[in-house]
Amino acid sequence: MSRIFQVFTDASQANRMAFMPFITAGDPSTETTAAVLKGLRDANVDLIELGFPYSDPIADGPVIQASYTRALNAGITVEAIFGMMQSLKNENLPPVLAMVSFAIIFRVGGEKFAQRAADAGFSGLIIPDLPADEATEMSATAKSHGLDVVQLIAPTTTAARTQQILDASTGFVYCVSVAGTTGVRKELPAELIDQLKQLRKATDMPLAVGFGISGPDQVSELDGVADGVIVGSAIVRLMAEATSPEAAATAVRDYAATMRQAVEGVKPSR
Repeated sequence: MSRIFQVFTDASQANRMAFMPFITAGDPSTETTAAVLKGLRDANVDLIELGFPYSDPIADGPVIQASYTRALNAGITVEAIFGMMQSLKNENLPPVLAMVSFAIIFRVGGEKFAQRAADAGFSGLIIPDLPADEATEMSATAKSHGLDVVQLIAPTTTAARTQQILDASTGFVYCVSVAGTTGVRKELPAELIDQLKQLRKATDMPLAVGFGISGPDQVSELDGVADGVIVGSAIVRLMAEATSPEAAATAVRDYAATMRQAVEGVKPSR
């Protein structure tokens, strides 16, 4: 059982959902990223999604796109992200997953990237532009280094492709709540609940919902139909408004603690 899957199992046994925040690496510096990662640890989040900035992001809305631009303009590199993570290996962080474009992995080399990610302390990869039917080689490489490869399912995914994705995903299944880009939304689409119920019939894998979730009220809408929630834009915006690494860490920690408390009363689907 992978460390990521174990987190969802532990949360389910505690009769609650898991909470996974997203932050951008290097926005605006690795010093800030490191401080926020430790703040999220202190907020007792279950997992963390760490975005690798990319000039042509996949499905990311304006808030996260802007954070990628800030990080790239500040000179962030893949090696700088790995170095920062390496420096935090003794900080008792929860499992961290890299949200990374396959274009970045391809440039580094699949074997080298997986090895560096594992050595730096990552527990898994989320590769939004790697289709399930083309992921066999990368998934095998990642698995050989102890990394999960999480697949994404969108509302527009066909039934045949859904099963293919479910079979390929490890750790959990990333359920995209809307047919669009990331960003804060006031409410979740009504059809999402039906989609999650159908997915639960098709797999025993944990189901985590992302895109558009920003507050406790939306978390409660997922009672009994999902196993985790992923929040990105709301947190990235807090980091953008902060005036120092310490201020960013405090703001994100306090927000994450509120969201972490919110999942305590929400039943998982497993």
